[in-house]
Amino acid sequence: MQVSIAQIAPVLLDRERTLDKAVSAINEAAEQGSRLVAFGESLVPGYPAWLSRTGGARFDDDRQKSIHAAYVEQGVEIDPESGDGHLDGVREACRVGSIAAVLGVAERARDRAGHSLFCSAVTISPTGEVASVHRKLVPTYEERLCWSHGDAHGLVSHRFLEPFTLGSLNCWENWMPLARAAMQAQGVDLHVAIWPGGDVNTRDITRFIARESRAYVLSASGLLRAQDIPDEFEWKVELLADDQSPADGLLHNGGSAIAGPDGEWIVEPVIGEERVITVEIERSRVLEERQNFDPAGHYARPELLSLTVDRRRAASARFLDDSHTPPDEVARPR
Repeated sequence: MQVSIAQIAPVLLDRERTLDKAVSAINEAAEQGSRLVAFGESLVPGYPAWLSRTGGARFDDDRQKSIHAAYVEQGVEIDPESGDGHLDGVREACRVGSIAAVLGVAERARDRAGHSLFCSAVTISPTGEVASVHRKLVPTYEERLCWSHGDAHGLVSHRFLEPFTLGSLNCWENWMPLARAAMQAQGVDLHVAIWPGGDVNTRDITRFIARESRAYVLSASGLLRAQDIPDEFEWKVELLADDQSPADGLLHNGGSAIAGPDGEWIVEPVIGEERVITVEIERSRVLEERQNFDPAGHYARPELLSLTVDRRRAASARFLDDSHTPPDEVARPR
């Protein structure tokens, strides 16, 4: 089976133009014969790189409020049940190309009042259905200034790429032993790890996860270069003038990589290139490597060591009345 990583850059804080780039990458991967294409973390509408460069932790700061408001406005709305929302074009591209996708978005969640963002991995099936939406369990460090804590509702696996079982985790969730164990317990042998961009993240852990789980691991990263920040982005000069900016202009240098179930590289981290990376994988390699170690199979001791995962979607309120009138149908006073 052929699989792809689309290492592309967003048009920062421009949801529609970034989605157009994602659709083009899906089409390219499908034309190459891939059945899966993976994208970086929060690709749409971009990773909040400004937090560490513009004083993101300043409380009640007018500038941070303004940046955050712009970010929320460009957030991705999606109804996990019906699939309605901003991803219609992505879903149609997957349907037409008979290809699955794992796409990182900053989700503006309708079921959480619509004004907070979650770092979410959206899995779309080859028929164009939204198969799952996994909200990052714990935003990392400064990410907590703009992203909400997620839940385990999306810690699920998918079998629509048989004979492989697909699963995914966001960024540093891949360092969480119990999150990995939850995926391994579901038989995942095609693991997608999505990252904002940087071989500093992918170079060590990609091979480690593959070796531990005896699975194929696709580490999908993004890029962020000066040219990816629109001139209309109000804080562009400050973002690029920061003394932390690298000399080569790469705020995020990519680092997408693929490891086999023996933990060896199939594709070493790809630096600085915006392109679709495609390889062929074989299920028999998973079975061969699990001959001597299967973390959720013959090398598990569930009667001694077990994991409980609460996959109920976290909600701000649970209403127990018998009927409910949608808010837009409630009579308003004149």
